Order: sequence, then structure tokens, then C-alpha cells
Amino acid sequence: MHSEGKLADPASHERRVEVFKALAHSSRLYIVMRLAEGELGVSDLTREIGSDISTVSKHLAVLRNAGLIVDRREGQAVLYSLACPCVLEFLHCIDAIAPFDETGARRGSVCPTR
Repeated sequence: MHSEGKLADPASHERRVEVFKALAHSSRLYIVMRLAEGELGVSDLTREIGSDISTVSKHLAVLRNAGLIVDRREGQAVLYSLACPCVLEFLHCIDAIAPFDETGARRGSVCPTR
């Protein structure tokens, strides 16, 4: 059990919902994972995802509005990066509780805190 009283705070709850919604699309989750490796521009992400630039830009806006990514200008280019790299710890936690591995075999509990 977590000892912080903020976990059940309604404002914190709504904020978490916003972040989960932002991560709930496969392209946005992919973007977050790619940005964990370093800054990328929209054209790089467009090429990798295989969507048009307007679609990728909309995904980036959702992630930015959720506070997951930040952008900065470098000349004409806009580069995106993770706002808070600790989101990767959360993704690793999800991997630990995922019921199946890459081969389709059921995993046991591998959560490091248990």
C-alpha cells in the first residue's frame, strides 16, 4: 500500500486518466518509447510510424497536452523529447505484469516489489 494520501485525490485522479488516455493509442505509446532513446523530429516519427504528418502531429499534441513530451526549436525543426523520463519505469512495470511473453507463454509474476 502506498503511504501518500494524494493517490485518491480527485485532481490527481483526473490527471492520471489524461496520461493513461494519451498512452492508450499504439502510435503514441510507440512515440514515447522512441523518444526514450533521444530527441526526434516530426518527420522522423512520420517516417517510422508510417502515418501522414498531420496524424503524427495530432499524436504529438495529445502527448504534449498530457505533459508526457516537450518540444524545442532548432532552426526550422521542432524536436521532441520526454518531459519526464521516469515514465519509462512505469512502462517497465507494465512489462512486468503483462500476462504473456514474446512467445505467447504465460508469465509468472515478475513484479520486483513483491
